[in-house]
Amino acid sequence: MNAFAVLADETRRDIVRLVAKNGELTATEISDNFQMSPPAISQHLKLLKETNILHMKKEAQKRIYSLNQEGMKEMEDWILEIKNLWVKRLDKLDRYVMKLKMERLNDKK
Repeated sequence: MNAFAVLADETRRDIVRLVAKNGELTATEISDNFQMSPPAISQHLKLLKETNILHMKKEAQKRIYSLNQEGMKEMEDWILEIKNLWVKRLDKLDRYVMKLKMERLNDKK
């Protein structure tokens, strides 16, 4: 599953937002913010970790989650690529509209 498919789920987006806002959080601290079972949250965390959105480190019995900058950068790069393609299309449309305006002005003379 890719990162965008994983983030299609609202709970997982909320988890990412929570971790981004608070920095490192244990699985328990994350779970305490949701009205679902800890095993259900654990499954969400597993997917977020597998798709490199979250990083997990172990300290004794604790699992501590933080944002994975590499995974976030990969998604950001893709979004910027699509944005740049869209901007190029809009620029092309803008040039075309300006050309039409100029032609109309020249026709009126």
